[in-house]
Amino acid sequence: MMRDTDIGIDLGTASILVYIRGKGVVLKEPSVVAFDRDTNKIKAIGEDARLMLGRTPGNITAVRPLRQGVISDYTVTEKMMKYFIQKALGRKSFKKPRVVVCVPSGVTEVEKKAVEDATYSAGARDVKLIEEPIAAAIGAGIDISKPCGNMIVDIGGGTSDIAVISLKGTVISASIKVAGDDFDEALVRYMRKKHNLLIGERTAEDLKIKIGTAYRRPEVDVLDVRGRDLVTGLPKTVTVTSEETEEALKETTAQIIETIHSVLEQTPPELAADIADRGIVLTGGGALLRGLEDLIEAKTGIHTMTAEDPMTCVAVGTGKYVEILADYKGDF
Repeated sequence: MMRDTDIGIDLGTASILVYIRGKGVVLKEPSVVAFDRDTNKIKAIGEDARLMLGRTPGNITAVRPLRQGVISDYTVTEKMMKYFIQKALGRKSFKKPRVVVCVPSGVTEVEKKAVEDATYSAGARDVKLIEEPIAAAIGAGIDISKPCGNMIVDIGGGTSDIAVISLKGTVISASIKVAGDDFDEALVRYMRKKHNLLIGERTAEDLKIKIGTAYRRPEVDVLDVRGRDLVTGLPKTVTVTSEETEEALKETTAQIIETIHSVLEQTPPELAADIADRGIVLTGGGALLRGLEDLIEAKTGIHTMTAEDPMTCVAVGTGKYVEILADYKGDF
């Protein structure tokens, strides 16, 4: 019997995706909450709140309750999860859902407990956690049950998880708090230093998505970026090239490459041979940064490819894990 109360949640720093058994990914929204400080009431959640980032009056603040893959504001996270679970299921659901939540591979027991508690408070009747690289591998369509090494590099908003997976388990893994948000911050710093222009995180994200690149490409893209001139204090527009974004992102991407390198160094030789043969798979929203797979390939000498739909890989993997649990155990 198909149970529509089995849910997989990719609780990301930048966005939350909800997967319902039998339906697939039904919801993808930014993990942003706007609330009124005077009344302490939530004004908007998700996309509506994201549009308010950096644009709110004094009494309203738009916050991201998850920072670097970890809950930084417990109460707001709980309310946000409750809202998304209800939105995904529809109001008509009487039965409390069973939920599998995805967490970065480096989280501590305390952080895991916080995620579990927030999920129970949001209305789950049972909660299981799954590590991000394993969920990403399942979502990318890799058969992780074989005794064969697979390397997954999952670059999210707040954390990058790098893992070697074999026989349904993680052999070696590393989680670093350098990811998509750090790409944005690097662009903000670069614009400030090079052009004396102050831009917000939304503008930086737009710049990253439209022309951001990690590896020198033959064609050069340009984009007009608007912000505040730090010298005159007035609004100003600057034309930025994709080559400049490569320069701005150099340090941040180097940290990810370094971690991939150190994971490869610790990998048992048989599995390292498998990875050299099969290549590295990139997942997560950060994998969409142009030229990233070329850069990793150039630095490691291992063929690198991006999963088919990197943004939803983790959510789909978490959802498939829900189905595996339900099918094999009947109950969690």
